[in-house]
Amino acid sequence: MSTAFSLKEAKTNTLKPLHVNPLKLSQPMGATLAFLGIKNCMPLMHGAQGCASFTKVLFTRHFNDPIAIQTTAVNDISAVIDGGERGISEAIENITKKTTPDLVGLFTTGMTETKGDDIKGATLLLKEKQKIVYVHTPDFEGGLESGWSLSVQNIITQLVAPASKVKQEKALLVPNVNMSPIEVEKLKEAMEELGFDVFALPDLSDSLDGHLGVKQGSLSGGGILVHDIEALGDCGLVVTIGRSVRKCGELFLEKNAQTKHVHFDTLTGLEASDRFYAEMLAYLGIQSVPNRVKRWRARLQDVLLDTHFVLGKSKVIIADEPDSAYAIAKALLEVGTSVKAFIAQRSEIQEEFTCEVCIGDFEEVETSLPLSDMLISNFHGERLAHRYHKALLIRGFPNYEQVGVGLRNTILYEGSCTFLCEVNNLLVHHQASQ
Repeated sequence: MSTAFSLKEAKTNTLKPLHVNPLKLSQPMGATLAFLGIKNCMPLMHGAQGCASFTKVLFTRHFNDPIAIQTTAVNDISAVIDGGERGISEAIENITKKTTPDLVGLFTTGMTETKGDDIKGATLLLKEKQKIVYVHTPDFEGGLESGWSLSVQNIITQLVAPASKVKQEKALLVPNVNMSPIEVEKLKEAMEELGFDVFALPDLSDSLDGHLGVKQGSLSGGGILVHDIEALGDCGLVVTIGRSVRKCGELFLEKNAQTKHVHFDTLTGLEASDRFYAEMLAYLGIQSVPNRVKRWRARLQDVLLDTHFVLGKSKVIIADEPDSAYAIAKALLEVGTSVKAFIAQRSEIQEEFTCEVCIGDFEEVETSLPLSDMLISNFHGERLAHRYHKALLIRGFPNYEQVGVGLRNTILYEGSCTFLCEVNNLLVHHQASQ
């Protein structure tokens, strides 16, 4: 084994003028996923047809499920002649001829943002015909996490009705874009088991969880109902998971100052899971920990001991979205793994990493890979892992190789056990095959 990765401050290569084989995905992709977490919603991308087609293909291959998305199909001529409102009006008119969405999620691309289209004005003109939430998501800035977060922020500000009273046990859960549908479901179940009435915004747990539906629909097949979003103002508690969505919780307090906001950067690992249950039990005034929770905590303690012999001497490179990379790194550091993380773009969370973290791309990942034992990244890291004969754990977007990605759980005590065992077993199998 080579020496462990050194601990340095988060940095980026200021001399590098571009990303080579980038890690990041665009803001409109994050917005698409956010609106797919609302039932009977139609994500409407205001941009060229190719932008929507690429997003649709990527998520269809990732989830192995049909993805509902429409586009205003801006082209060279319409981009110059009209001010954007006409394309939006025509798209919504065509959509509502065939179906009746409860909500249209209108978001922009780099082309229409550069052109300066007034999507707010277009929305106001159509508000009598169709309920719309608009959000600015240019793909020349930000990434997947910020596109999701900006969409949730605008859903809260444009849909949620203000309130002055709260229902103590009514809770709003705001997951980050990296959380799988089953993780959202598991977290809802954990909170419901404690006595909460839980709503997730967005809620992919019954939208992109891979269930076999009756037929393919032109609208999102599951998620939180629009009228439930509008009535969220009386939530006594709002829980945000991931630094990218912390501002969503802060904005929610403007709807009701009586609401309590609790934020977690991650829910993976022993320390994070302990804090989650401590905060929830304290809020509800419950003194005793449920036996099921105690049992899973004891199992995670045993897994930490069992996996330490392999993971404690291993070196892992993580290349993913900031919130996801932080969650994975924190869990692995608890068991003694040497970790180096590469994140797709700048994020507030980079200051919280206790391992070396860089803002980079797969070209920079490749320079560090020879000293590592495993690469944890999306599908695009597969080529590098094979070239350097390293173990590979696929996480993040996209994952074209595996099925069931929406059913993968890595949060709280149970999911943390599964994650650590998966990493341990993959490393052992890889080392034995060399």
